[in-house]
Amino acid sequence: MFSLTEIEAAAELVREAVPRTLTVDWPVLSQEIGAEVWVKHENHVPTGAFKVRGGVTFIDWLRRERPACPGICTATRGNHGQSQARAAVAAGLGAKIYVPEGNSVEKNAAMRAYGAELITFGADFDVAREEAMRVAAAEGLQVVPPFHRELVRGVATYGLEFFRDAPALDAVYVPIGCGSGICGVIAARDALGLETEVIGVVSDAADGVARSVAAGRLIESESARTFADGIAVRVPVREAFDIYARGASRIVTVSDAAIAEAIRLFYRATHNLAEGAGAAGLAALMGERERMAGRRVGVVLSGGNIDADVFATVLGGGTPRV
Repeated sequence: MFSLTEIEAAAELVREAVPRTLTVDWPVLSQEIGAEVWVKHENHVPTGAFKVRGGVTFIDWLRRERPACPGICTATRGNHGQSQARAAVAAGLGAKIYVPEGNSVEKNAAMRAYGAELITFGADFDVAREEAMRVAAAEGLQVVPPFHRELVRGVATYGLEFFRDAPALDAVYVPIGCGSGICGVIAARDALGLETEVIGVVSDAADGVARSVAAGRLIESESARTFADGIAVRVPVREAFDIYARGASRIVTVSDAAIAEAIRLFYRATHNLAEGAGAAGLAALMGERERMAGRRVGVVLSGGNIDADVFATVLGGGTPRV
């Protein structure tokens, strides 16, 4: 997707607004898994999730390409919306953000705090996305799709940091929602000329990506009823599919119960909060302990924006119901 020069240029731009995040090998985590586990802590960026990087590069691109544009319009489950609102408002632009019914209360509050006009619409993310695209066209706003070259170029900067900060990794587990995260990791790996295996992770309750890759064509899931809202996507994105279908070694599905257990392990072993999507990669690794035994493995903790009541349920040993 990108040359190393293009990703490094994005990294310089992103560093003006987003600090470099830690890459850590936690010994308790490695002992639990039976492998050398390295964690990329994207839960420590402003907004608490990796998508903040793509907001920086996308809004920079927009101001250059459409200097007269009054603002952006997009749909989100929360982290993408925080990223776009933060960058757009800082650039003097408006930010109209659509979320589905029942969205995270705390993510909604964060988007408003960053200056977004928040609108609730539809039963799930994909319905909200369709409405956001319609409104953007009607009001002359720049639609921010869930997947865009500039979003991925920004997100790829965490992959660049990860691969440069960790020792040579045999494999990396990356959660997949609309796909910018895994595509950014694949882009960074390829630009660096590495052989690291990239493994995508989705919820078994929103498994369209896994089914699509297996079939070689796009397949929607019937629903997206998982508490891991960052990967609660029903309709795979074609542009992302075209990249991870070739660049990922395989796609793993995980249950909500496995994700909840991974959140507990992250907290117990590292004392870090992980939201559902942020723990999905670790959940997949936990299910593949034997396969990864003795290897050096990376896990992306992609976000830590978990609502207090959800975390309380998980920490108490339960699995949140959707």
